[in-house]
Amino acid sequence: MPDELKIVLVDDQSLCRRGLSELLSRCYGFNVLGAVGTIEDLRSLIKEQPDLLVVDLRMKPMDGLAMIEQLRKEGCDIPAVLLTMSDSEVDLGNAIRAGVRGYLLKDMAPEEVVDAIRRVAAGELVVAPTMTVKMIDMLRGDQSGQEPKNSLKLLTEREREILQLLSRGESNKAIALTLSISYDTVKQHVRHILNKLNLSSRVKAAVLFAKEQGTPEEDDTQSSKPVGSKQQGSR
Repeated sequence: MPDELKIVLVDDQSLCRRGLSELLSRCYGFNVLGAVGTIEDLRSLIKEQPDLLVVDLRMKPMDGLAMIEQLRKEGCDIPAVLLTMSDSEVDLGNAIRAGVRGYLLKDMAPEEVVDAIRRVAAGELVVAPTMTVKMIDMLRGDQSGQEPKNSLKLLTEREREILQLLSRGESNKAIALTLSISYDTVKQHVRHILNKLNLSSRVKAAVLFAKEQGTPEEDDTQSSKPVGSKQQGSR
């Protein structure tokens, strides 16, 4: 661990940013460079070369994991810790696969959060105590801690929203307008959806969604309307 750990906080809720910033700023050896809520503001702070990112999971318009993955694509390899309310083993699994160094819960005691951040800075992989059993089950491949490869439970809430719109035949542009996010963000989410579900096309993803929702659908080899186009008269 460096003598002074430079930390950037990322959370779309200003109250959470302020509270965590105040907590960590009081800790010896911690230097909070800033607390932001968007990837654009985060990119500005990365120029100051922080040692660690502490990122919320559930954020809009881009969730924490998508943000971390985007930064990785841009060449940023700063270690990241997720601090979230989600105790889902699916979210935990997605986080570990994405390479995060810590998965902490917001209901942990303040001193536990501080200690976990110090341990991550020292090179450990740290998981909230209540998530440890879930992580062990997942690593063992236990069915109780592992979702099927094509399960929609692998998707984040935002990815499920986008998949639902895809199943209605919405284009990326239309989805971007509906959800008030950028076209490029939609494209990125679609790629993540296909990767997580181990599928090769939007059509197959839409068919899977319809099946798991119990909605009748046409066979994708017979449908005359490709996913991504809109029917006449549809909004």
